[in-house]
Amino acid sequence: MRKSMLLTVPTLALGALTMAAAPAAAHDADMWSGQAALDSLNGSGTTGDVMVDVHGTEATVTMNVSGAAETFMDGPFPHAQHIHIAAQGVCPPPSADTDGDGVVSTPEGHPFYGMIGTSLTTEGDTGPDSALAVERFPGGSAYTYERTLELDPATAESLQNGTAVVVVHGVDPAKLPAAAAEKMSPLNEELPLAATLPAACGTLAASQMGAMPEGGADTGVGTASEHGAAAGIAVAGAGALLLAGSALAARRRARA
Repeated sequence: MRKSMLLTVPTLALGALTMAAAPAAAHDADMWSGQAALDSLNGSGTTGDVMVDVHGTEATVTMNVSGAAETFMDGPFPHAQHIHIAAQGVCPPPSADTDGDGVVSTPEGHPFYGMIGTSLTTEGDTGPDSALAVERFPGGSAYTYERTLELDPATAESLQNGTAVVVVHGVDPAKLPAAAAEKMSPLNEELPLAATLPAACGTLAASQMGAMPEGGADTGVGTASEHGAAAGIAVAGAGALLLAGSALAARRRARA
């Protein structure tokens, strides 16, 4: 009986310590969240917001876009959208217009937001090769986009270091200066410049999911101070159990 009691109490104490330590596992180093407001470029009137939640090598991208170009050749205007990486991590200013046509083209923006890391298509491939897969991008004047996709290491790195930029393309030609409205795209000579012009842009501000702002949604993950308090309570509880068990064993030996 005494042997059983001495084995049981440490087991209970170990269980309490394990339960106290469990929430810390939720602070996984490969879980990241990035968000950005999408501001208009090139007088497009397009705005929106984007959230990227990273879990290991997967990312769930959620976007809301409004004020975009509505129609193109009697159909919804396709809006190519990408995560650009590995540059300054900012949206281009008007002064980036180096050829003087009144707009900032995609190549003129590259020194600021970088090259394509991920194409935010609705289905299929999400690599740079799908940059102009217009049939696999959202379309119309307003849309909501959500997709979980595999995140390549270069894009993940840019997200973590704050240089990942989301760019939505496609501007209504009627809103462009005459010189730009008549041009063809430097990315594809079969498309007008308006089809590939940056229309909205935002830098993804990233943070580790474990470091949630105080007062945020209940995620089941406590703060560091809460974990410390829980661990202290568990250790104190374990000590009390050990003392109680020892006292009970001593009394039983005395009776014997």
